[in-house]
Amino acid sequence: MADRGSESHPSSPEVHWAFSERSDGDFAVTAPEGSLHADRHRLAARPWTWLHQVHGSIVVVVNAAGEHAGVDADAAVTAVAGAVLAVQTADCAPVLLWGWTAAGAPVIGAAHAGWRGLYDGVVENTVAALRRLGASEVHARLGPCISAPAYEFSATDLTTMALRFGPDVVAGTADGAPALDMAEAVRSALRSARVDAGATVTPDCTATALTAQGEPRFWSWRARADIGRQASVIWIEP
Repeated sequence: MADRGSESHPSSPEVHWAFSERSDGDFAVTAPEGSLHADRHRLAARPWTWLHQVHGSIVVVVNAAGEHAGVDADAAVTAVAGAVLAVQTADCAPVLLWGWTAAGAPVIGAAHAGWRGLYDGVVENTVAALRRLGASEVHARLGPCISAPAYEFSATDLTTMALRFGPDVVAGTADGAPALDMAEAVRSALRSARVDAGATVTPDCTATALTAQGEPRFWSWRARADIGRQASVIWIEP
């Protein structure tokens, strides 16, 4: 079931977040509309800003609950209470962010970080957008994504990513092939944006994590060619 949590600040509305699992439903934007609406409502029963993700670095600012739903972008930020920001992933990294203004008001963001979007700066752009909304300190949580042992990666592209994010993103698969450590690349991007990357947990692997019954816990395109998607959502409680 979904991993849920909340963050609070004195005299301020709470920030809530959730990372879904396969058992919570299929949140791919191509899923049947009826079941998709029901699954979204169970995960976060407020208007969603979901994105038509293009593996880029565009960030939209949401000024009303549900605004920009379906636009071409890979991240969103808002200071509006009750507006759910959502990203859909199978193996890419979902990054949820939050902070508070000097007056104590919450601001939040959600980013879909595939390796191309990471390289182009989607994480740093999202943090910058939060700061433009007044966040004086930004916190982040990284959701389930593919782990290095399951993520064989082009040696040429791996060199490109290492030049961008540092040598710690270079890893190997269980079979000894070149691999990208997506979680470390996200942490490197967060550090570059002056966000405390040490606070991000090591995420579950979408390709290999299993339930107690031995079934896949997550949708994974790389491991099983799943067309289903997890949702990662964050909102400010009104």
